[in-house]
Amino acid sequence: MDLSKFSDEELFLSAIKNEVDSNMIYSKLAEVVKNAFLKDKLLFLANEEDKHRECLEKAFNNRFPGREIVLPEKTYVPLPELSIPEENVLVSEVIDQAMEAELAAKEFYEVFAERFEDVPDLKQLFEYFAIMELSHYRILEVEKENMEIFEKYDDYWPMMHIGT
Repeated sequence: MDLSKFSDEELFLSAIKNEVDSNMIYSKLAEVVKNAFLKDKLLFLANEEDKHRECLEKAFNNRFPGREIVLPEKTYVPLPELSIPEENVLVSEVIDQAMEAELAAKEFYEVFAERFEDVPDLKQLFEYFAIMELSHYRILEVEKENMEIFEKYDDYWPMMHIGT
């Protein structure tokens, strides 16, 4: 991923925007899934993305004191977009999109970290985020495998995944 044509400010704003969008998608997806365990994991991921946003906003304010955080309508950096499923779309297909987005975010943070060799706190923050995005990918990977096995069962056993 080549980030050389973007300023640090554009990259910070893109990262914040991506975390906001990811939080929204995971939250909305959690509203529509029937599987209580998956719902909990999606809410966990939404919360993680919100924590990332908070850290990024704090880092932005430290790096650019006095500048207002104004998020772009679309990120400057082309990252895979997630969308809320239509009625007939399998949740596993949305999880595929989310997995792709998590891997792209991992790569984004790895490359962004390289810019801050002289700012160890930021370098560590972005390296940590890269590791977290990979862990999100792995959570989704397991859930996708489960969905592929079990989502057809809901056709025959609608209460199979009911939560308490």
